[in-house]
Amino acid sequence: MSLPLHLSVLTPDAVRAALARDSRLLVPVGTCEQHGPHLPLGCDTIIVERLADDLSAGFGILRAPTVPYGVNTATKRPYPGNAAVRRKTLHRWMNDLLGSWEQCGVDTFIILTAHGHDPHQEALSTLRTRRARVFTVDIFALDFTGYLEDPAGPTHGGELDTSLMLHLAPELVRMDLAQDYLLSDRQVERYRRQAAGSVPALSPGSVGRPSLASAEKGARLYKMIHDRIATRVLGAVAA
Repeated sequence: MSLPLHLSVLTPDAVRAALARDSRLLVPVGTCEQHGPHLPLGCDTIIVERLADDLSAGFGILRAPTVPYGVNTATKRPYPGNAAVRRKTLHRWMNDLLGSWEQCGVDTFIILTAHGHDPHQEALSTLRTRRARVFTVDIFALDFTGYLEDPAGPTHGGELDTSLMLHLAPELVRMDLAQDYLLSDRQVERYRRQAAGSVPALSPGSVGRPSLASAEKGARLYKMIHDRIATRVLGAVAA
């Protein structure tokens, strides 16, 4: 399998040649926020970085440097290390980046993110360019029925992202510290609205059931996510 085409380590001539072959650019956008006591702050970032690398390598598509900050989910109390930007900040930052790359010949941007918070998604889904197409892909918006024991449950540090991390970076996961935190029906509805909801103050920083997570489940989830994006967004099957 080929290596991913990291834009930041290529020369201008190499970038020009790559865009002549395929004028798409993968742009992973992460966050720096807590996902409970058992997961690293860069959980969302690690997931989309690996996905961007694999898609870049499999399809020969340029991969932009990762944007490691986003609009974090609201919390009732501070967590050490959390770092967020406002919706307008992320939107303007991304618009500036896309505008620069568009002038260099990119005609399609594929924004990859693993964070469903409404303001974060709004910042990315409303990006505008002069002529290039922009696709924003929130991998957690996929239908995980049949892949999770609790597919309708919240995803912040729960079964889904904990399983993915156990597959992608098990050395960074502290399952001995994982704590389930179940929400009432009313809390679930409020949390799903995201813009109005927040991580409950009495929670360990995560919501859902990380105890259901496993590396095997994460491998199946990751393959499904990769293949869905490959076929639905990239329109081909990787070699």
